[in-house]
Amino acid sequence: MTEDAPDPYTGIFSRLDAIHTDLAEIKPKKDVNVISKPLPMNSASVLIGFPGSGLVGTIALQYMVDQLGFEQIGTMTSKFFPPLAMMNKGVINDPVRIYIKNDITAIVADIPIHPMICYETSRDIIDWLEPFNPKEVLTIAGIITNEPEKRVFGVATTEDALKRIEEHTLMLPIGSISGIASSLLTECKARGIPGYGLLGETVNAPDPRASAATIEVLNKMYSLGLDMQPLIDQAVEIEQSMQKISDEVQQSSEQSPKKDLIMYG
Repeated sequence: MTEDAPDPYTGIFSRLDAIHTDLAEIKPKKDVNVISKPLPMNSASVLIGFPGSGLVGTIALQYMVDQLGFEQIGTMTSKFFPPLAMMNKGVINDPVRIYIKNDITAIVADIPIHPMICYETSRDIIDWLEPFNPKEVLTIAGIITNEPEKRVFGVATTEDALKRIEEHTLMLPIGSISGIASSLLTECKARGIPGYGLLGETVNAPDPRASAATIEVLNKMYSLGLDMQPLIDQAVEIEQSMQKISDEVQQSSEQSPKKDLIMYG
C-alpha cells in the first residue's frame, strides 16, 4: 500500500461509529401511551382514580366529572391493560380517560393495574405530567376496615404537604398502602411533586358511600360545591353496575393465557 492510498478500514470504522451512535440514541417505547391535549402550565391539580378496594376512586371521580361537566381531553393505552372496554348506549368508553375543567385534571380508569406493572404505569403517567409542572397530584383509593363508618384517611409525600389535608382527613400513625396509588405517590415523592392520597374506608365491594365521603374532602380542598345526595340515592344501581365491571375484569383475566398476570380489582 502506497503512502497516498486511503486506508480501506477507515470507511468501515466510520460507518460502525455512525451505527453505534444511532443505536445509542434509540429510546425504549413507553409502557403506557398518553394521547391528550396539553394541561395548563404550573397550576394543574391532578386527581387520579384507578379501581381498587371498593372502587372508591373510580366511582368518586367519574361522579365528579359527570356532575360538574368536565371535558374529556385524552386517553391512555397500554399492551399491559386488560382487554376490556365498557360501553354506554352502544358507544365504547375509553378504559382510561383524562378530563379537565379549569385547573383540575382527572384521570379516571375502569380497569385495575396489576401489581407487576404498577411501577411502569406510574412512571409513565408522571413522565407525562412532569413537563406541565403540576401543582399537586392526588390519588383516591380504598382501605378495607369492614367498619360501618365511612371515614377518610389521608397520606402525603412530605410533612409540609400533609398540612393541606390534615384538617379534612384522619391520619394513620403507621401502616402501608399498596397498588397503583402507592406507586404514584412514591413517584411523586422521588420527583419533588406534592402528592396526596385519600383512602376511603370501605368493604371489599363497590362502595359509592365511601366514594361520597372522599368527595366531601374534595369539596373542602377544591371548593367544588358538589352535591353527594344523588350519588347516595343511586348507590344500589351503581353498586350493581360497578360489580359487573369487576366481574368482567376478573373473567377476562382468568381466560388470559398469561395466568401470572391476573388483574386485581
